[in-house]
Formats: sequence, structure tokens, C-alpha cells
Amino acid sequence: MTVVKRYVLRLFISLKYITANVVDRNNGRIVVSASTVEHSIKGSLECGRSCNAKAAAVVGDVLARRLKVEGLDEGQGRGIHVNVNNEVEKKGFKNRAKIWAIVNALKDNGVKLILDSSDENTSQPMTERKDLL
Repeated sequence: MTVVKRYVLRLFISLKYITANVVDRNNGRIVVSASTVEHSIKGSLECGRSCNAKAAAVVGDVLARRLKVEGLDEGQGRGIHVNVNNEVEKKGFKNRAKIWAIVNALKDNGVKLILDSSDENTSQPMTERKDLL
């Protein structure tokens, strides 16, 4: 049985900026976004020239609040899918802390996350996947 992955977390990380988007795969649109490029977030950070894991956690907090406002913190009952292994491979080893900072901030704010793994065919809620933390 295939799991319907309607909402998916996509991350874009560079040396200067961090952007996190939740994409609705039914229509391909970004439903919620948070980024260090935004003036309201940028002003509260002490990044200097580069963004660190602390900035990533702030982006995760803001994204979680925006998901709650939109009523999508549960992903309409199914959860929001994120493939951490894929994101780490895509971004490189140095950004592992930033990726986990965003994922943990979302989890700490009550967002229902489902971790997907490219090695496994099953998806499990984040609370059951302690081995990946």
C-alpha cells in the first residue's frame, strides 16, 4: 500500500540563507514558507555572513507557527513528510545540523512529521523513529 504524501517539507540551504517550504503535491504549490531572507526573521538573528543551526531553528519555529495558523500542523491528518537522508545528501554533510535543527523545531512545536527513508518502503511518524535522532 502506498502512502499518499500530500504535504512535503523542502529545504534550501546555502551559506547565507535558509529557506523551508511546505509543498502541496496535489497542485505543486508552496502553502507555507519561512526564510532567513525575510526582514522579520533576519532582524532577530545574529548570523553575520552565514547562517548557523540556531538560525535554522528559528526558521523551523516560524514555519511551525505559520503551519498552525493555516491549520496544517497535522498535515490534514496525514502529517508532513520529510526525507532527512535525501535532504542531507542534497545539501552535504556540513548542513546536517541545520536540517536537524529545522526538523526538531517543527517537532517541538507540535507539527506532525513523518520521516521517510529512501532505504525503506514504509513511513513512520517521527515519534517512532528515535533511532534517527
